[in-house]
Amino acid sequence: MAEEKKQEPKQEKKKEQKKEPIKEKQKPQAEEEYESLIRILTYDIPGQKPAIVGLRRIKGVSWSIANVICKKLNLNPSKRFSELSSEELKKIEEFIKHPNIPAFMRNRQKDRETGEDMHLYGTDLDLRKEFDIKRLKKIRCLKGLRHSAGLPVRGQRTRSHFRTKGRAAVGVKRKKK
Repeated sequence: MAEEKKQEPKQEKKKEQKKEPIKEKQKPQAEEEYESLIRILTYDIPGQKPAIVGLRRIKGVSWSIANVICKKLNLNPSKRFSELSSEELKKIEEFIKHPNIPAFMRNRQKDRETGEDMHLYGTDLDLRKEFDIKRLKKIRCLKGLRHSAGLPVRGQRTRSHFRTKGRAAVGVKRKKK
């Protein structure tokens, strides 16, 4: 019985000790939980990201395009996204929809159908890329054949890489007994 009495206070102390650190950990989480999301062109951008980094979250906006956006719209690239005003966000959206950038910076130069220099973003970019690959497969050119076979398209070596898609892995095989 004396042993049981000694063990009970130790267990209570352990329980008390465990409770205190948990409360301390919960306090900082409550402060860090609030993170605003800013929505631009169907993309959610964390409010704590700097403007130049947050813009890169939008598909079709590279580092150079984000840099041009910040310079043309007189935005501070290190300013947090949550600190931007609604007018600045609207200007950013309009600039991405109708970019005023040189032709060499656009991601769709001399389009096959229209002949124009365009800059695509989001799902439009994905669809155009998919249609281009389908066209290459349809006309049975080398790039199209490489795409359909699941091989590298741009001249990479295949001896040591690209052996994952349905092909045998590199290694020594044992003879069956």
